[in-house]
Amino acid sequence: MFETVNILGVDIAVTTLERTADRVRQWIADRKKVYLCFAPVSTLVDCRDNENYRQIVNGAALVNPDGVPVVWVARAKGKKDMQRTGGPDFMALTLKESTSEGPRHFFYGGNETTKDRLLKMVQQRWPQAVVAGAIAPPFRQSGEMEDPSVIDEINAASPDILWVGLGSPKQDVWMANHRNQLTCPVICGVGAAFDFIAGTKPMAPNWMRSNGLEWLFRLGCEPRRLWRRYLIGNCKFIYYLLTTEMQSHG
Repeated sequence: MFETVNILGVDIAVTTLERTADRVRQWIADRKKVYLCFAPVSTLVDCRDNENYRQIVNGAALVNPDGVPVVWVARAKGKKDMQRTGGPDFMALTLKESTSEGPRHFFYGGNETTKDRLLKMVQQRWPQAVVAGAIAPPFRQSGEMEDPSVIDEINAASPDILWVGLGSPKQDVWMANHRNQLTCPVICGVGAAFDFIAGTKPMAPNWMRSNGLEWLFRLGCEPRRLWRRYLIGNCKFIYYLLTTEMQSHG
């Protein structure tokens, strides 16, 4: 098992993209049924505020550090061997390393436009990757159970990895609710990866991503949708960290 570091009640794996990829390959080979979460600051804040959601995230076989600030906190706690392991980066790496022998990929999330562009980009960039299918689901409230016919369609396609792009916390709740009904070994909740790879939303430049400023770029792109997550959420993250540390040293 991976070493973990607890940040605001969430057990974050001390991992890298390559280590997570190695573990996923092993889970596929073993046909072990798991789900993976990718936790940025917003997920940690939501987990701190909601115990049920925290249990769902901690129920993942692996909680990856999806954000430079999460890595900074882990390193401050002595976990130097830690690398940002974001959903979009991990999905791109896995597709890049795929061969015609597998794994079989299935994409669930986004809208029809994003789905079509995603499939086109995957074919262009990673033509060797085997795509088992894709579904752009209708809007549902977080926690709402999936139509059984959709579960049947995914299972009939026999994927090895199911990529879920619903955004957090919805995708994490969806994975936990449907894990037992799905026959594929690995389910990954990868947030905006569908939009980034499809090109329907821009990804922050590398210098912003590596310096913990991706949130500022995304806020500038989608201020009305994301202002609460980043402006309020980031302040709550700092406050929770400070109060947690004061309590631990009190």
